[in-house]
Amino acid sequence: MTTIEQPDATSPGTDDSEAPSVRPWTPLTTTDEVEAWIAKHNRDLQQRIGDTYATGCGVCFLLGHGGEIFMHTTDGGILLDVTPEAEWAAPVITAATGIVAPRSQIWLLPDDSLTQLVLGLSSLIASTRIVVSHRYKGF
Repeated sequence: MTTIEQPDATSPGTDDSEAPSVRPWTPLTTTDEVEAWIAKHNRDLQQRIGDTYATGCGVCFLLGHGGEIFMHTTDGGILLDVTPEAEWAAPVITAATGIVAPRSQIWLLPDDSLTQLVLGLSSLIASTRIVVSHRYKGF
């Protein structure tokens, strides 16, 4: 996952005009599989944004039972935007990371929880897409 500066509240929402296609998800069951997925996603994201500065870029996990979780890494950790339709996944995020659900839909997680987060969410994800611009509401 790419480390890019934290987005500001004035960033536009998800840039759907250039949104890449949705990719089906294959559940990951080991930390090696997760780390390989992270490395591949990082390469794909770098190829997508190139040398340009992009705020709010990362991945959107489309959950099988509804809702989306947007994930963006920063120098300070991991930002998650858990849409209201995906609030049902909060206990899984807490179990995987040890972080209690915040009052808002924006989660700030330590960067060392990335592998466990993806591993924990893996069985809930139906598909993913690269996001080149997402506004993290309330952050």
